[in-house]
Amino acid sequence: MRIFGEPGERREPRRPERARFLQSLRRPGRSGPVEREIDWRAYDPIAEAYARVQGPRTALVVADLMALARVDSGHRLLDVGTGTGVGARAAAAVVGRGGVAIGIDSAHGMLRVAIRDGGDAMYAQAEAIDLPFPNGTFDRVVASFVLSHFTRYETALFDMLRVMKPAGRLGAASWGSSADEFGRTWDEVAYQFAGKEMLRDAYRRAMPWSERFSDPGSVKETLYDAGLRDLVVEKREYRFDMSADDYLVSREIGATGRFLHQMLGDGLWEAFRERTRAVFAERFPARFYDFRDVLLAAGRKP
Repeated sequence: MRIFGEPGERREPRRPERARFLQSLRRPGRSGPVEREIDWRAYDPIAEAYARVQGPRTALVVADLMALARVDSGHRLLDVGTGTGVGARAAAAVVGRGGVAIGIDSAHGMLRVAIRDGGDAMYAQAEAIDLPFPNGTFDRVVASFVLSHFTRYETALFDMLRVMKPAGRLGAASWGSSADEFGRTWDEVAYQFAGKEMLRDAYRRAMPWSERFSDPGSVKETLYDAGLRDLVVEKREYRFDMSADDYLVSREIGATGRFLHQMLGDGLWEAFRERTRAVFAERFPARFYDFRDVLLAAGRKP
């Protein structure tokens, strides 16, 4: 396993306690990034746009998730599916110099942006279903907008609990099931370029458990079955101030947008983008508030 943020990649000296901690994470047989075939579900090609458009939105949610999971100074925290590092950076600010915050993601391009954007977190390229850490390593594990992506979320949750200390806490965030006129309008145009069922199937392939993790009762049941206790699940509404163009970019880099781009090819994709911008210009102002429901959950490992 490669820990990004070690000497040569960090701008400050490695602290002795951090050096000892990093050494404890080594596992025989693990090396650098694994080559993967890129398909429309991959995040590497959209890393820059994701950081610019989605980063500010997820930062608001992550701050609340840290509080719900009771992240505190000195904790060792793992951010699973860190993406461009929003959660890991927020955690590093809370745990301080006496703690450790590590973000893991399978997408090397997303991690490259996370490292570039700074902060005091460290990063590793790893899969959530085979976390490269010993049992009982972390005080806290968080997962923001990622559980719905796993083909087998049970396996991912098992490994998250494995690397967490007894009495440690896990926090998770997922999008709620709310829909609005902005989303319906984008879908309306998308269905003119591709079949509705085809696009819905692509979405399910990218996020097979989206429906499960958008329901508070199902989230609580899932985390309880995984072994967590003292569970809290809260549904909160967030108001995101966005330009119309940023909103459209956020849809274009989402699962449905990436599939549509690959299916249409560059020429028709540009025609689709022009059409969505024309329709949005007709119906909505240049800036607006996008209201989204988010489920925040936290529980304790016995």
